[in-house]
Amino acid sequence: MAPDSTDEIIETAELIDTAQIPGGGGELQLFKCDAEYSISIDGSNTLMSTWAHQSEDALAELACRKIAGRVQPRVLIGGLGMGFTLAAALRHLGADAEVVVAELVPGVVAWNRGVLGIFAGHPLRDARTTVREGDVAKLLRAQRQAYDAILLDVDNGPKGLTRKKNDWLYSTDGLIAAYEALRPEGVLAVWSAAPSRNFMERLRKVGFRVKQSRVSEQDNKGDLHAIWLAERGC
Repeated sequence: MAPDSTDEIIETAELIDTAQIPGGGGELQLFKCDAEYSISIDGSNTLMSTWAHQSEDALAELACRKIAGRVQPRVLIGGLGMGFTLAAALRHLGADAEVVVAELVPGVVAWNRGVLGIFAGHPLRDARTTVREGDVAKLLRAQRQAYDAILLDVDNGPKGLTRKKNDWLYSTDGLIAAYEALRPEGVLAVWSAAPSRNFMERLRKVGFRVKQSRVSEQDNKGDLHAIWLAERGC
């Protein structure tokens, strides 16, 4: 049974493992609470959990719905997390798809190959999945018109928590790189803990057609997270 609150997590959770964020970005901690798991940073902020992932599922569903029917679609996911965004993308894509997931922290990949894998259905075992351990920003800078969809579930959205360098992804330069990495009529989908009018305007100035959705974090309750769907033209 899932815990009812963050306070309950703090009171009853058992620390299972830790992983350093490259570049001096701090430490991630993997906690277990009964049969569930959560990931925190530096012993305080809970970043994600196995019982609250409805908005991560929606990020993939909304984006992959836009590219349904394309031949051999290629998708880039920035941030593996607990694997729920990846798993949802695979569910909504055909057998000819390729999903590249970039994860900065090697320990997070190891956790998903281990104790966390069962919760999302072991998406790293899917033949359509390619894992790149490193910064998703490097992939965006390196490729042009390479992806039908790019899904960013990095940090806490435009106002990050874990790593200052993540700010580049949400800057004008980062969004231009994402635009250029998309194929014509491609989709950039961005998850955030909170909405941001400034970020929406930044997406539009880069050239995207933008729509913002609000999705509950868990079973239509809890905090409302923001998802931006930004479509590139031809």
